[in-house]
Amino acid sequence: MVLNQYETVFILTPVLSDEQMKDTVQKFKQIILDGGAEIVHQEDWGLKKLAYPIRKKNTGFYTIIEFKSAPELIKTLETEYRRDEKVMRHLVVSLDKFAVAYSEKRRQKKLNESQIEKE
Repeated sequence: MVLNQYETVFILTPVLSDEQMKDTVQKFKQIILDGGAEIVHQEDWGLKKLAYPIRKKNTGFYTIIEFKSAPELIKTLETEYRRDEKVMRHLVVSLDKFAVAYSEKRRQKKLNESQIEKE
């Protein structure tokens, strides 16, 4: 079975409570894991201003998840995004070897920065 590396970003509506937001992110992580994927990295970017209003909202909760899975999972994941009214926008992209190398370098840099801050 061929495992490709993917990255998904989704924006949740800002009217959610912190608990609802975390539950929704957990739901999508579980869909990814149930599909036989391996989550490589996850970041919650928090509440950010949108470039343009979506559904009369100017902000949204951003989450990014990087994972390795079979291509069949992507269709299931995108269907679940469309079904969930809490999701304002979503994007799933396949990462090539250069994007994988870049994201690993970015994660390492962020890890080094957080270690320096602790010292």
